[in-house]
Amino acid sequence: MLGASGYAGRELCELVARHPSLELTFAAANSRAGERVRVAGRELSMVLADDARLDQTDLVFSALPHGASAAWVARAHGAGAKVVDLSADLRPGNGAEQTAPSYSSVPYGLTELMRSTLLGAEVVANPGCYPTAVLVALAPLLVRGLVVPGATINVSAASGVTGAGNAPKTELLFGEVTGDFRAYAVGNQHRHLNEMQSIVRTLGGDNDILFTPHLLPVARGILATITVPVTETVASPLQLWREMYRDEPFIEVSDVMPSLRDVAHRNVVQVSAMHAANVRQPTMIVIAAIDNLMKGAAGQAVQNANVLFGFPETAGLPR
Repeated sequence: MLGASGYAGRELCELVARHPSLELTFAAANSRAGERVRVAGRELSMVLADDARLDQTDLVFSALPHGASAAWVARAHGAGAKVVDLSADLRPGNGAEQTAPSYSSVPYGLTELMRSTLLGAEVVANPGCYPTAVLVALAPLLVRGLVVPGATINVSAASGVTGAGNAPKTELLFGEVTGDFRAYAVGNQHRHLNEMQSIVRTLGGDNDILFTPHLLPVARGILATITVPVTETVASPLQLWREMYRDEPFIEVSDVMPSLRDVAHRNVVQVSAMHAANVRQPTMIVIAAIDNLMKGAAGQAVQNANVLFGFPETAGLPR
């Protein structure tokens, strides 16, 4: 495990340590090397990344910072390990052909939508947290061609503070966050936007996304509200999601609007949808909720690893 000291890295260590078919062989975190931490009820010593025995490992998770991860992905893969990369470095729309040319075509690990591309893969780009919620929510409309061509899809999504990482920042102090709610990265330039736009096109959409993220005064969770101009009014909107995700253990289609409490500490996307009233253009409102550290990061990484190694996809994952 590379990048074990971050929120996603720590979550991954816990999941791997409790997994029935995986063993946590090292946890690397340069800033905390030598420290002892408790993982799944046992003590573990953090090591320097340079001291990690990559050549004795079948699988490496990299939760290193964006921009730093690609080089370590190449190093781990060169040592013979399969790799699940949680950074943005190898995701579509993020210039992988510049940052890591040999990995510019690695499969995108949004498991429910891209499972067939993961089989036999050596390296997987784990999706971002916001894209996971948004793309799972949009896919049933996109693949059926129900989104108005050229229309803008509006996404307003709110995340807990763990989504910003654990580096000390004044704006993330308890006294700054508690009792407040604010937008950030306003202007449609969030780093997850290119990733979402790229996959929208992969799924057959010809649409822009107008994305406005918000910071919630909670530790974890993402709630996304998505408004989608559609070509027709569907009699039973939720049936689209139920049909597409019928056999997916980690997608829950709900008649009730999702909330963060429904998904906390679970590797699930909970989604609901309805048609908007009182508008001239037929419009669908889709709500999706995830735990940003589970389905939005560590949980999905383990889910992808399960696919890579032929384990039951639900192994070691809380539902």
